[in-house]
Amino acid sequence: MTSMPLSGIRVLDLTRVLAGPWTAQTLADLGADVIKVERPGTGDESRIFGPPFLKDNEGKNTQLSAMFLAANRNKKSVVVDFSKPEGREVIRKLASTADVLIENYKVGDLKRFGLDYDGLKEANPKLVYCSITGFGQTGPYKQRRGYDPIAQAMSGIMSVTGFPGDQPGGGPMKAGPSVVDLFAACYAVIAIQGALYHREKNSGRGQYIDMSLLDAGVTLMAHPAMTYVLTGQSPGLVGTQANGGAPGGGFQCADGYIMVAPGNNELYVKFCSAIGMPEMATDERFVTNPKRMVNRAALMEILNAHMLKWKVRDLYDVLVKAGVPASPVNNVEDVFADPQVQNRQMVVDVPHPSAGNVKIVNNPIRYSDTPIGNFTAPPALGEHTDEVLSGVLGMTPAEIRSLRDLGAIG
Repeated sequence: MTSMPLSGIRVLDLTRVLAGPWTAQTLADLGADVIKVERPGTGDESRIFGPPFLKDNEGKNTQLSAMFLAANRNKKSVVVDFSKPEGREVIRKLASTADVLIENYKVGDLKRFGLDYDGLKEANPKLVYCSITGFGQTGPYKQRRGYDPIAQAMSGIMSVTGFPGDQPGGGPMKAGPSVVDLFAACYAVIAIQGALYHREKNSGRGQYIDMSLLDAGVTLMAHPAMTYVLTGQSPGLVGTQANGGAPGGGFQCADGYIMVAPGNNELYVKFCSAIGMPEMATDERFVTNPKRMVNRAALMEILNAHMLKWKVRDLYDVLVKAGVPASPVNNVEDVFADPQVQNRQMVVDVPHPSAGNVKIVNNPIRYSDTPIGNFTAPPALGEHTDEVLSGVLGMTPAEIRSLRDLGAIG
């Protein structure tokens, strides 16, 4: 079998909830050996972020919430209490064998236990150590707890998400998915792979990575941020309308909503013809995108009234036939019923020891030579403690039993 891109890389995952676990899961999908360290009793707190929970073969809830299932496949779970000296020693030994350590504790928390980068790099100079926090390791907010909704608000994302305040339901709005958590995780994966490449090709040494949710959120603002830089004016709320073109955006039809994206003049002409309004393509107010942007209110007023005459499926069919990018506004059930999503196998079954199997959302990466697959289910709490301590650290059953008796492991 062809090895995976990150085969041979060991990752020590000391993270909880979403941004950190998603980072580690992505590395695991790419073939890294990921050891997830969890606290005794409760483990990763996202295990109980439910309902819903995965049900076992008897219909009873497991300790696997939808959020935990989403971010923890392909990992081994080890329970260690590093508030105890013996537990800290277990973490140090595991870190000495690792290529990467990821953590998302508050700034300074792990330093108290000697488990920060400075406390571990001497024993393992090759270690790439990634900290993911709300606000980073520097600055006046560094001691604050950070969560995705706070980062969405503070980074400006909510200021450009939602309908204008003078419209029904208007005002700033949080994105549904935890977009800052996930965006920070993707940047963390990029940073870790970059550090591993640099280690192998240049210095031979690891390094420290300081990832901040707020930084990721500000970066995610992209062109709205550049709009402010260029003009000195903050972009406002535009609802579902496109950021840089008109008439791209969402329209209410007779039986639902549709998004359209006629992203250039050629597509705009096709759009007007397809919806039965060819005269809109030659109206002097709307013949170019800059003119359509200046006169967007008038353009949208005309189109909004016209779109109410259409049913979503009928409009979708004519736009697709005309080559105009469009989509119904799907709910999640619609998403997984879509033939394109099904063709791309975005949901896969994974065997599970107590539930028979569990459906998970696939990784979107498609390699030609090292395809991603053969997933293992997110682990039960402490499922691999003995396996890892014996297999990775060479501990005997007696040594493992002694640590368990001391409460250092679960």
